[in-house]
Amino acid sequence: MKWIDRIRLVKIILVITAVVIAVVSLVVFHFLINDLSKEERSRMSVWAEAMHSLNAADETTDLNLVLKVINENNTIPVIVLDAEGKLQVFRNVDIKADNYADSLKVVSSLARQWLLSGRMIKLSADKHNNSEFILVCYDESTMLKRLAMYPYVLLGVVLLFVFIAIFILLVSKRAEQNKVWVGLSKETAHQLGTPISSLMAWIEILKEQYPNDALIPEMDKDVKRLQLISERFSKIGSLPEPVPTNLKEVLEHVIEYMDRRTSHGVVFVRDFPDKDVWLKMNASLFEWVIENLCKNAVDAMSGGPGTITVRIVEEDNKICVEVSDTGKGIKKKNLSHVFRPGFTTKQRGWGLGLSLAKRIIEDYHKGKIFVKWSEVNKGTTFRVELREA
Repeated sequence: MKWIDRIRLVKIILVITAVVIAVVSLVVFHFLINDLSKEERSRMSVWAEAMHSLNAADETTDLNLVLKVINENNTIPVIVLDAEGKLQVFRNVDIKADNYADSLKVVSSLARQWLLSGRMIKLSADKHNNSEFILVCYDESTMLKRLAMYPYVLLGVVLLFVFIAIFILLVSKRAEQNKVWVGLSKETAHQLGTPISSLMAWIEILKEQYPNDALIPEMDKDVKRLQLISERFSKIGSLPEPVPTNLKEVLEHVIEYMDRRTSHGVVFVRDFPDKDVWLKMNASLFEWVIENLCKNAVDAMSGGPGTITVRIVEEDNKICVEVSDTGKGIKKKNLSHVFRPGFTTKQRGWGLGLSLAKRIIEDYHKGKIFVKWSEVNKGTTFRVELREA
């Protein structure tokens, strides 16, 4: 559980860092854009005064400075209107029109938009006559518009970085977890091998010395069961080749095994089609999955009374196996965690059974396993979906 907590902590830190960067960036760029906007308005005030001077110039006026100010504006779109709203002149306006008349309509429409947005400077042509004036309408420069978009681009980049970082973290942790599973499984199989071989040899000796003893065959069954468990552990980490298998026989084998080792209060119900159902699978590992689901169902009913229904459902091009119980159910807050390694609601247990089941179904059988339905104090249904052979 510690490494899971570390992942959560790192994800929280990454998200908080992204939020802080985004907020700081938005605030800084907000003030920067406001300052640049004020500077552009100041420049347009100077430009408007130059236009006013140009319009009021006579033969003795030196226009060098005025023309220099007007011509230096190569970035800010500007449109000049008279008191009647007629177009006088425009500059740095990108017009996409087929003819001159359409161009004038586009420019006039832009001027009205800028007037409504407040980007306008009014200058009186005659100090003694307020009815004579010009309107200098302007828009934000291309650079200012790009800067206004930059914080959102930066926010997107930060979020993308956080997403990629979390994805890499999860992938690396899963790879590390897989190595642990494989190493643990191989070592368990190796450690079980020697005592199982020894037990098998002793049972053969007991059979020769006590051929009529009824307990020896039962001991032999248990040792073979241990051998099967060891075989399952040894296959974790390898890629066993799936072979066509009769699903009904596999499920029958699991139900018979579980029924013998479960209290009489638990009733197993078979809901199988009449015909045989064939699937490509590794029977040994698939049995392990169904056993885990059945054991969880028994635990959910605290040993009984209750019913466990094992059902085969054929849908389209897939075969589904459902294991339903009438136990205590799973709380909604835990539904997304039941397959997580280390998660368990039992007082005793490692929380590895469903995690291994998920690995076997998804990695080895290319199928799906999930909680189809669960309600507290009513029961749970797990569903395994596999493709037809």
